[in-house]
Amino acid sequence: MKTLRITLIPLLFILSLMMSCSSDNASITQVSPQESAGLVANDFAVIIDVRTVSEWKNKHIEGAVFIPLNELKGRMNELKQYQDKQLIMQCAVGGRSSKAVEILQHAGFGNVANMNGGIVAWEKAKLPLK
Repeated sequence: MKTLRITLIPLLFILSLMMSCSSDNASITQVSPQESAGLVANDFAVIIDVRTVSEWKNKHIEGAVFIPLNELKGRMNELKQYQDKQLIMQCAVGGRSSKAVEILQHAGFGNVANMNGGIVAWEKAKLPLK
């Protein structure tokens, strides 16, 4: 019994740490590339591309705003001009853009979403790229 308790207590502690450090994707609004394109076309949203410079130069969504993820915290003021629109964060497949959504939510931005599948899904949907 004592051995079980000694083993169980550290295990529960580790599990609680893992749960507190994990990303809560349930609180991140997901929008498809098609939904994103429609929202942008009707001036309800703006796409923020958080990929690297080389990825951006290779191809990007026309009209998207380019702010690499590693620069996002220092460039949030640029996003205030879009406060009346939904900010749709986009990367290659959705991982970095989900992180960008979390960063913006913690900074007080409320109307932020993640483009599900990123530019890969955008291209697969045959939506235009530049």
